[in-house]
Amino acid sequence: MNNKDFIAELAQRTGYSADETQKFVNVVVEAMGDYLQDDNSVLIPAFGTFEVKKKLERIMVNPSTGQRMLVPPKLVLTFKPNGTWKERIKNGGIE
Repeated sequence: MNNKDFIAELAQRTGYSADETQKFVNVVVEAMGDYLQDDNSVLIPAFGTFEVKKKLERIMVNPSTGQRMLVPPKLVLTFKPNGTWKERIKNGGIE
């Protein structure tokens, strides 16, 4: 599902226009981004949790040359679905 399809589906379900729905989605994503940048997690009830985690510095080996390289630490965005969604996905979408 691309952005256009997603917005159309949300607009249909909420009864708002596609433009209003797109603006709302943009505001939500922007607010989540601002909150995540401040090193906070975002919990969406009945869906899951978005959080920023720090990956530690590590040594990587290039398999073709055998050369060892130091990979610097970095921040990564993670998502952890709640238990209900995990089960639904595990069962192929069947509740």
